[in-house]
Amino acid sequence: MSGALVLAGTPMGQAGDASPRLREALGSADIVAAEDTRRARSLAAALDVTIGGRLVSYYDHVEAQRAPQLVEAIAGGAMVLLITDAGMPSVSDPGFRLVAACADAGLRVTCLPGPSAVTTALALSALPSERFCFDGFAPRKPGARRDWLASLRTQPRTVVFFESPHRLAQTLSDAAQVLGPDRRGAVCRELTKTYEEVRRGGLADLAEWAAGGVKGEITVVIAGASAVDDEADLDSVVARAAALADAGTRLKDACEQAAAGTPFSRREIYEAVLTARRE
Repeated sequence: MSGALVLAGTPMGQAGDASPRLREALGSADIVAAEDTRRARSLAAALDVTIGGRLVSYYDHVEAQRAPQLVEAIAGGAMVLLITDAGMPSVSDPGFRLVAACADAGLRVTCLPGPSAVTTALALSALPSERFCFDGFAPRKPGARRDWLASLRTQPRTVVFFESPHRLAQTLSDAAQVLGPDRRGAVCRELTKTYEEVRRGGLADLAEWAAGGVKGEITVVIAGASAVDDEADLDSVVARAAALADAGTRLKDACEQAAAGTPFSRREIYEAVLTARRE
């Protein structure tokens, strides 16, 4: 029998969400490569399954070392099951490097469908889901995060991304400033788990809620932009930014808010406001 790499989606919180095929693969695979071997053992125990093959760790810091070894095993006829702590391997989790290596080597790669925080959050968000994009984790550094959010200003698709609970409030606050306080969003916390919670509303309202502290695994969904107003007049947009600044909003933030839904960039508006103030 020829070898294969089998990617398997694992439950996000409820062991009962495991598929029968995952149960079978845990018991029959020659090698189970797991992001966390302790969690893999706990999952198998919860499913009343004995891992029949060799259990090896496969997490971010050992991917480069472990991938060639697994490719060699697959080429030799082994069935390798790859699982991560929750959800689908290679989706903001270890796995891409191994899939690419197997593809390059002409080895078989298949998948056991299973839970995904991305599509689960999208379905629960009550936001348009016929077209969406997934952006992994939001950038950690403030400048990079605001630049990334600015790139979403005219993005018509619903956007899904992951965020740390410790950075959620600031990210939502930045999003409200860059994308507009009324842009719709949803914060999905602890999906499928005991304390699952979905908060929906405008970005400013969500930021205010998150400022009180949020715990758990977080997936954020933000509605796509409405059609850009190509007829927007630069002078009126600059006047709006100046008015926001005069009311107490930091000038850069005022320019970001005024730019939302227009073809003008924050920098363009910012420079125009400064020019008008010098005149």
